[in-house]
Amino acid sequence: MSTLRAWLVPPQPEVEPVTGRERRLVVTEILVVATVTLGLSGLRSLISLLDSLAAPTPLAQRQVTIDRPLATDAWVDLAAQLASSLQLVAWGGLGLYLLLRAGSGPRAVGLDGRRPWRDLRAACGLAALIGIPGLAFYLVTRAIGINLTVVPSVLDDHWWRVPALLVSAFANSWAEEVLVVGWLLSALRRLGLTENRSLLVAAVLRGSYHLYQGFGGGIGNLVMGLVFGRYWQRTGRLWPLVWAHTLIDVVAFVGSALLAGRVSFLPSS
Repeated sequence: MSTLRAWLVPPQPEVEPVTGRERRLVVTEILVVATVTLGLSGLRSLISLLDSLAAPTPLAQRQVTIDRPLATDAWVDLAAQLASSLQLVAWGGLGLYLLLRAGSGPRAVGLDGRRPWRDLRAACGLAALIGIPGLAFYLVTRAIGINLTVVPSVLDDHWWRVPALLVSAFANSWAEEVLVVGWLLSALRRLGLTENRSLLVAAVLRGSYHLYQGFGGGIGNLVMGLVFGRYWQRTGRLWPLVWAHTLIDVVAFVGSALLAGRVSFLPSS
């Protein structure tokens, strides 16, 4: 019972909250970074959802694609795909830079090589915990009409398709977990927010930028944010979240590319 309580109501870490000018700078940092990265993505996702709701076609009969061609020429498309992934990697790098500026760093948020095999085992467990129920939840929400049909990938069948999808999966994971968990939760601690309030803020942000998929995408990723954020708050390890998220996206992206049209819930386009 005490273990369950520790996970539901964790103790406040020993971090001295900032005050005065420093507090205002941290708040400004959060607002600016959110505006130019995932917060803006959340706003765009909300606008996309509102547009889908305003259309005469029901949500479940509309499609949204995550990885799609960005150019007509194969080599130009490859360059565009890699550039898109580079932007996400840079967003995660921005989070690490801000942690360093705050006197923290990769080791402080669990991005080090102290326990690679334990981190990998934890990642596999987290991927199964989120991925399997997540697929079932997606199918249910699409069946009841509150989610769009999500097509993870419609990239053309070039030799570089699978490698590009692997890079994309890692880039998405890196950006989200470093920014939403490692950097944001650390910043909210510096402001003196409780662990539960910080967790809710980060989970709502994660859910917001998946609203383009429909209500199911928003809710499902909010739950993922609660699980991933609490894991980090209790263990201080970020690598398991990065690798778990990567595994989930690899299965979705590569699976969609290879099995599209062969599995009933994966449309061909």
